[in-house]
Amino acid sequence: MRKFLSLFIAFSISSLLLQGCKKDEDNYGPKPEIEFVAISPGTVAAFSDSLEITIRYTDGDGDLGENVSGVENAFVTDTRTSLTYGLRIRQLAPDNANIIIQGQVKLIIPALGHSGGATSESATFQVYVKDRAGNQSNVVTTTPVNVTP
Repeated sequence: MRKFLSLFIAFSISSLLLQGCKKDEDNYGPKPEIEFVAISPGTVAAFSDSLEITIRYTDGDGDLGENVSGVENAFVTDTRTSLTYGLRIRQLAPDNANIIIQGQVKLIIPALGHSGGATSESATFQVYVKDRAGNQSNVVTTTPVNVTP
């Protein structure tokens, strides 16, 4: 009996330790989280080429995105000029779904300016999103792109 009790206690402690070390992947709050994935192309012509920024998102309650036209929920700031582009991510889950959503989304900047003078400028961008409840994500910074006149 004593052996059985010792084994039971050892097994219970081992189980608790293993559970404590397990990464809790399903424990996301209502605040969206984003991660920078890619930016392309690496060089854009000012005032004509569009720029594509890909981010990975996770939202613990599924209210990221919006179907109402004109509502901005993704924000991209050109760090050279502090100009912020307001964009819309389409709704990613049904209303009141309250589910964890994850995926990637591409944000398109139609054209960038150029300050003149230099043959090219290096530009980086800061990106964040807001969900329908107004929760703002973390801010990520892209890798640089070259902007030519």
